[in-house]
Amino acid sequence: MNKLKMHTPNLTQDNIARIKEVFPGCVTEARGEDGKTKLAVDFDQLRQELSESIVEGPQERYHLNWPGKREALLTANAPIAKTLRPCREESVNFDTTQNLFIEGDNLDALKLLQESYLGKVKMIYIDPPYNTGNDFIYEDDFAENAEEFLRRSNQKDQEGNRLIANSDSKGRFHSDWLTMMYSRLKLAKNLLRDDGVIFISIDDGEQANLKKICDEIFGKDNFLANFLWKKKATTSNVKDAQVSSQVDYQFCYKKSLEAKLKQRVKSADQRSYPNQDGEGSYRTTVIEKKDSGSYKRDTMKFEILGRPPRDGKRWQIGKETAEELQKKNRFIWDGEKILLKIYDFEDGDTFSAQPNLLDNHGSSDTGARLVNNELFGVPELFNNPKPVELINYFVDIAVDKNDIILDFFAGSSTTAHAVMQVNARDGGSRKFIMVQLPEACDENTEAFAAGYKSIPEISKERIRRAGQKILESECHKNWNKDIGFRVLKVDSSNLADVYYAPDSTNQRDLLTLTDNVKSDRTPEDLLFQVLLDWGVYDGLTLPICQKKIQGKTVFFVNKPPYDLIACFDFDLSEDLIKELAGYKPVRVVFRDNGFVSDSVKINVEQIFKQLSPDTEVKAI
Repeated sequence: MNKLKMHTPNLTQDNIARIKEVFPGCVTEARGEDGKTKLAVDFDQLRQELSESIVEGPQERYHLNWPGKREALLTANAPIAKTLRPCREESVNFDTTQNLFIEGDNLDALKLLQESYLGKVKMIYIDPPYNTGNDFIYEDDFAENAEEFLRRSNQKDQEGNRLIANSDSKGRFHSDWLTMMYSRLKLAKNLLRDDGVIFISIDDGEQANLKKICDEIFGKDNFLANFLWKKKATTSNVKDAQVSSQVDYQFCYKKSLEAKLKQRVKSADQRSYPNQDGEGSYRTTVIEKKDSGSYKRDTMKFEILGRPPRDGKRWQIGKETAEELQKKNRFIWDGEKILLKIYDFEDGDTFSAQPNLLDNHGSSDTGARLVNNELFGVPELFNNPKPVELINYFVDIAVDKNDIILDFFAGSSTTAHAVMQVNARDGGSRKFIMVQLPEACDENTEAFAAGYKSIPEISKERIRRAGQKILESECHKNWNKDIGFRVLKVDSSNLADVYYAPDSTNQRDLLTLTDNVKSDRTPEDLLFQVLLDWGVYDGLTLPICQKKIQGKTVFFVNKPPYDLIACFDFDLSEDLIKELAGYKPVRVVFRDNGFVSDSVKINVEQIFKQLSPDTEVKAI
């Protein structure tokens, strides 16, 4: 049987393979340090192929460079022998939820998701460290040769110790931040769908540099917008400050020309609506605006669904129009504000471009108030969480009802909160993937005093509390009410060192090795590593059923015909193999040493060829 590789893909070799497709004469074979033959680029020949456009030598040209850029690229491409281990006790609705919370280094997590979620994510939102001089950034291990990587990456993670202070007095202040961001954005781009988009929050400090590396990674033509989010309603009185910053930047890039943001609705009182039988597919828009006093207050502050506009606001539509829309069931209350339904069948001329000034989408104060006061009751639990209203807006303009949203700087998980809230509002089944490093809470903080030892603990608890609060409010009748999440933790591989570097094991060690799986790993741990390695799409959230067959534990992934059947027990008989082949799964996997005899192991592939010829059979 073929063996699963059980580590993330080598992206350098994948890139070389792509070059070979376009310039086959530029790729040759070379012998690596391990003595094995692999693909390599003939750079001299490649330069000749590109001689009309390549810029050679030290000529002046427009580009962004910094110490560590090459290492960042190599780091992004280097494979790792790590895995994601399920943690049922910290999850919510583990067996049924479609959402993920990954605890671990986001560079590792992005690599581990490369095969299962390649080209599957519709929207990414990240709020990375702003590099103010007081932030902590990731300290990455730069590339090394294959043997060194396998030895290092298979060791136990030092959880929470990947952050370093990035003081502005350091000589590599900007370089270290750029190196951290470059490798992660390179990997993130791979996960986006062709019509996918990414939103990145940043302030004045690194916005110019971020723009340049995003231009390089996503392409200048794929820059969509720089949204200016008004984070503060008033100016602050900071000593010695000459300018008070009231905005943050929200860069938006698309994966390709296929991606488009949804257009916004024009003023509703300027058009009529056709009758609608039942509820078709629709999106929603806010119909309030700041009360400038330019309209008579009594004519623009009537009740819709028994509610007046919120304090300081007025309706954007007149009373007569609102009455007609209400007869057609065009309004919904989301627990906070009145929203207008915009159906898919409506005339495209009623829409216009999105504004890039976001001055009514929550603030730093509202974000902090929601998390610290309303959800937790701890005034200084979490610093500067983004408001749900801001992420709601991005979800509304970029995402359809069944899409996947990723946030790999999750923080307090505002993005997860927003996704659940939008689903509850319109009946969607959007799925979120949160990634957060197990960063420890300082012992002198309110968070530590409240019993939270790490940022992921706060983040997971926020999702639990937000989900319950949303369930208690008015929800769309078609919502699946998925407020759960599977917790998966980045860890060293489930397989012992001998699996990756057998030539380093001496004869004395072999006497103690009866299995290539680490003694502290469970069959479910192995199952999730197999799902990652095989690249089963959505495999990390597919339903898993566990059955006893002929006294052995067997995992069934998804519904018949099963995407995967796995049995990691020992002493498997030929009768059991035949019974499993009868299910005709897409894939099946066993331990390499899990069979009752060598003859049974030899017969496994023949049994499946006879009873289920389309099944792919592998071993670990």
